[in-house]
Amino acid sequence: MDDVVDTLWKEHMRHSEMFNKDIISHFVLRLVYCRSDELKKWFLSMETALFRHRFRLQNFDAQRGIVGEFGLPYKAVLGAELESLKEKLGQVVRSLGQISPSVEAVYYKVPFEEVPDLVAGRRVLIHKGYAFVAGSQLVSLVVTQFRSHISKALILTNRKWTTTIREKEKDRLTPIVEALSTTYLGPDYSQSSEYADMSLKDIDQVSKSSFPLCMRHLFEKLREDHHLKHGGRMQLGLFLKGVGLKLDDALAFWRAEFSKRYVGSERFDKEYAYGIRHNFGKEGKRTDYTPYACQKIISSAPGVGDHHGCPYRHFSEDNLRAALGRMGLSSRGMEDLACTFTFEAVYGTSCDVGINHPNQYFEESLKILKSKTPADSV
Repeated sequence: MDDVVDTLWKEHMRHSEMFNKDIISHFVLRLVYCRSDELKKWFLSMETALFRHRFRLQNFDAQRGIVGEFGLPYKAVLGAELESLKEKLGQVVRSLGQISPSVEAVYYKVPFEEVPDLVAGRRVLIHKGYAFVAGSQLVSLVVTQFRSHISKALILTNRKWTTTIREKEKDRLTPIVEALSTTYLGPDYSQSSEYADMSLKDIDQVSKSSFPLCMRHLFEKLREDHHLKHGGRMQLGLFLKGVGLKLDDALAFWRAEFSKRYVGSERFDKEYAYGIRHNFGKEGKRTDYTPYACQKIISSAPGVGDHHGCPYRHFSEDNLRAALGRMGLSSRGMEDLACTFTFEAVYGTSCDVGINHPNQYFEESLKILKSKTPADSV
């Protein structure tokens, strides 16, 4: 996260005009993400992470100035009180395994419930209901207040939106606001890259080595049941198109698989082939459909018997644990970050840009695998 923020900051935040855009974008996103508890949760998480990073970039004097701007009633512990606690503070420092286990010069005395992350990690001394927060830990104290401030602001924004703005702006602003939270602005992967060129003879091997969990699950269910419902066919079919499976190969792939469930050639052509050609822009409106991004997959609503959607969002905990176990993994995170964590665990490398599209996962995996093995063995 820190590397991503540093890169974006250097590229886009060098001039005062960019600072103005940064402020404007915050309030635009505040309006967009105030509309449901799920959206609020995501926005609070991202804004808090960004604030935490920016705060840590400041020197200690600047950080104390920010504490003053928040109007926080916390003052440094001084004199006899600090001296009486030095031994216990030293024990906390030593328990953290710091290289220089010395008590810091500045500590703040705050109600322990205001620094839950420090308390949970046993990184502060708690004495008579107060946590003694070191100057180097000031970020945790300020982040709690920042998150609370933004949370209250989102509630007020939502109230204003629902009572006034949404109806008043129904023909102009409302459609934009309601679409932004689900809008994907990255590459559409409508054309396969130099790293993606799928052939039928390689598809089983590549599904195990380079498919993200959502597509791997769909592929395995297709091989197991020889059928997928419409949502699954769309999600997997467009993904395969994006990784380079040509129309003729796609028709052959789906026909061969469905025929194992006693779907004859005539029935396949009548009920399924049209949809495949339609996805490739060869039928109907001739629209060349693009693979689904993570946001669309996460927001889908699979029903009984469906296998599409996002495993990190739609699987039960037991099913997700089993699916990750088959990949040699056991962790779980937020839907929009879990695929990134999985990628990093599987390939043993960081993915600072984050994974937000199944086809991105596929292409990035192939880059890594091709860099480690001869070209003719991948």
